[in-house]
Amino acid sequence: MPTETPAAAADPVTTAGLAPAPYAPLLDTVEVAVLARSPGAAVPAEAAWTLAELPDGLRMLEADTGGAPAEVRFRVPLGDTAGYWHPQGGWRRTLVADWEGRASVSLVDGLAAGCLYDHSGATLLTFAAADPAPETTVRFGVSEEEDTHVVHLRLPAGEGPHRVLLVPAAPSAAAALRQLRAWYARQRPPMPVPEGARTPVYSTWYAFNQDVGAGEVETQAALAAGLGCGTLILDDGWQEYGHGRGYAGLGDWRPDPAAFPDFTAHVARVRALGLRYLAWTAPLLLGPGADCHARWAPYAPVPATVPGAHVLDPRRPEVRRHVVDLCVRLVRDHGLDGLKLDFLDQAMVYAGDGGPDVGRAMAGLLGEVRTALEEVRPEGLLLELRQPYTGPGTAPFGNMLRSFDCPADATANRVRTLDTGLLAVGGAVHSDMLLWSPQAPVEAVARQLIGALHAVPQLSVRLDRLPPAHRDAVAFWLRWWRTHRAALLDGEVEPGRPDELYPLVRASDGDRCVVTVHGRVVVPLDLAAHRRVELVNGSAHQTLTLSVRGGPAEVARVIHAPDGRIIESASALFGEGPHTLAVPRGGLASITVTEGRR
Repeated sequence: MPTETPAAAADPVTTAGLAPAPYAPLLDTVEVAVLARSPGAAVPAEAAWTLAELPDGLRMLEADTGGAPAEVRFRVPLGDTAGYWHPQGGWRRTLVADWEGRASVSLVDGLAAGCLYDHSGATLLTFAAADPAPETTVRFGVSEEEDTHVVHLRLPAGEGPHRVLLVPAAPSAAAALRQLRAWYARQRPPMPVPEGARTPVYSTWYAFNQDVGAGEVETQAALAAGLGCGTLILDDGWQEYGHGRGYAGLGDWRPDPAAFPDFTAHVARVRALGLRYLAWTAPLLLGPGADCHARWAPYAPVPATVPGAHVLDPRRPEVRRHVVDLCVRLVRDHGLDGLKLDFLDQAMVYAGDGGPDVGRAMAGLLGEVRTALEEVRPEGLLLELRQPYTGPGTAPFGNMLRSFDCPADATANRVRTLDTGLLAVGGAVHSDMLLWSPQAPVEAVARQLIGALHAVPQLSVRLDRLPPAHRDAVAFWLRWWRTHRAALLDGEVEPGRPDELYPLVRASDGDRCVVTVHGRVVVPLDLAAHRRVELVNGSAHQTLTLSVRGGPAEVARVIHAPDGRIIESASALFGEGPHTLAVPRGGLASITVTEGRR
């Protein structure tokens, strides 16, 4: 969990120990209490609030505290409660006690949002702060004393009323959060998403780490383009002093002349292969080994939580100008298509220090970066942001929303990309870079790719060292992904309960449906609703168990091996009820209805 703020640490151990507050019915089974936390007051005072229904069915809670900070308390009877999802949850998505559930969030580190659901998957409470930028603290969990699940939001002072969005009970967390995404998209129009953000990516990070050079990158770029990638990201190591798996050399952002003697010409050669080109930068980090350290050290008084560097304070106007100038220089001087903006969440080292709000400062900085870069590259600008700053607040500032690092972990990639997608607005969700060993069986390669199917896949292996079967698998799955991209990225995605880690994920777009299976589960197959169904076997089993509805119907069935080879092509009659279908691990079954119900 995030580090507690001093104010949070001073609170009673459980929420039952807080000053009592009058609760009132709010929505469904949810009750609410709203308090004003005026400076100097010994205890918070009751505040006036209203609940309005919005045209799209959402509700808006507005609390008038006269500009003072607010505390909004929700409580829900436990009932059949199963889990609580929130953007900073990571692997903690079941129920926790209220003495444990704490988070500090802002624009670049999560969102004041959450979803409580029961064992059927139906939601009991879904909420989000209407303003995603400011620093906010959250307490949540099961109240052992009161047999309820509670969520307490502490919202900072502002000029207008405090506003919190609420979603009425929905059949699933994904269905509820879709409504929030739609509202945010209207209120904060996202950055345009060009083709380069929606095409498979080759990244140098896991393949090379910091030991990277122009010739090696160009070798991988040519192979990646042939396999179906459309964008390349040059990660850490391209810059001078960029070695040692730490960040003590960051700050100058000049190409390493030994590894990239003519960086601009190198970028042009890669782009001539048909790839867009992004370079990695962590513009808020400053290391003692940088030539510019003496100049900028006064603006970076606090150490980063990553090794070797301090963090430039984004609340300083000098820092914001410096970051904008840096980003413009890199894109303009080297002909880049955009940048990978890393470690922006490090700005939170300044949260709660009594100074201006970090989240609002970062919103101003990122707005300036986008505006300045669009003047340099008015079309096709690509900006990659990374979990945890991939939520609605940063939608106007980035269009490639990458999930957090999970090298070689297909399960984590599946869970994190789906988590990111639950609240991502506008931009294309990207997987963490895929990594595997050249000695791995081809089923393991397919599993890595399958774990990333519901996002834009990023590859990071040395393609020239892969055996032919691995390259065949990569080419097949990237080609298949492009064919079904509309359903995977833009369709209605239903991943199921978050606490179950999404063992069966369905993405539908018109009469086409893609189902990825990651465990021993029964797969519902509705032949009346979808004419074409793609069944992807990401499990450890050699068969899929189906429960067919909408039959009997004649279908054409094509089974692919993990490397894409067709191992069966036949017609069959699918009747109502259970069926067992032989699909190899890492394989695919394409089902097409050829004749309707008999």
